[in-house]
Amino acid sequence: MIKTIDLNADLGEGCAYDAELMSVVTSCNIACGGHAGDADSMRTALKLAGENGVSAGAHPSFPDRENFGRTKSDLRGDALEKTLRAQVKVLAVLADEAGIALSHLKPHGALYNMAALDVELAQSICAVLQDALPGARLVGPPGSQLQMQAEAQSIPFVAEGFADRAYERDGQLRDRKLDGAVFHDPQQQVAQAAEIALKKQVSTHEGEVIALPAQTICVHGDTPGAFAAAQAIRAALEAQEISICPPD
Repeated sequence: MIKTIDLNADLGEGCAYDAELMSVVTSCNIACGGHAGDADSMRTALKLAGENGVSAGAHPSFPDRENFGRTKSDLRGDALEKTLRAQVKVLAVLADEAGIALSHLKPHGALYNMAALDVELAQSICAVLQDALPGARLVGPPGSQLQMQAEAQSIPFVAEGFADRAYERDGQLRDRKLDGAVFHDPQQQVAQAAEIALKKQVSTHEGEVIALPAQTICVHGDTPGAFAAAQAIRAALEAQEISICPPD
């Protein structure tokens, strides 16, 4: 059986290496105004995705550009769904103009982490997806509320792991405020990506091994050295005869 994995990156966030990353990844998550991005950056990201055959998706966030969407918020319910729906629909209109079908939705930052544990937030994200991107996949952590709510509503779900982030023993990402939360060494990122892709597991910050049945691996576009790390990850996985491609 041929092993496969998707490589994705969060792009359109004003970082310097979007064009280079698009030549390496197979999926991208495009910021659509909540934490970063505007119509011009969305058009540019969509164009690059089309030129490189990269599967494009929406990357909505709490409306929090000041903190790059990485601060927890009390926003929820109709108010949250309204802003998320508006973000996704702007990208969807631009994608339609560019002749590109959006394949997935991946929440960003604090929204992603909170919705992994919060039923109400996960349900709101699913509702937005069904309204603004019907038929699209939802990307999130394996075993999370995002996965459970997606499956309950027959939304295709893609489980995600991170090459450049440390994990806690409960499977949550280590808080960025803590030491060791972000991996800056490309070889450390390569090792973690290989462990996820080959063994469906990850070694936590404390050294324990936990299951992580991921179908896609993320490299953050704003992590220093992201392009070189993504190149090294792809080369290492392909050397292990793993096929790099978007999820089915």
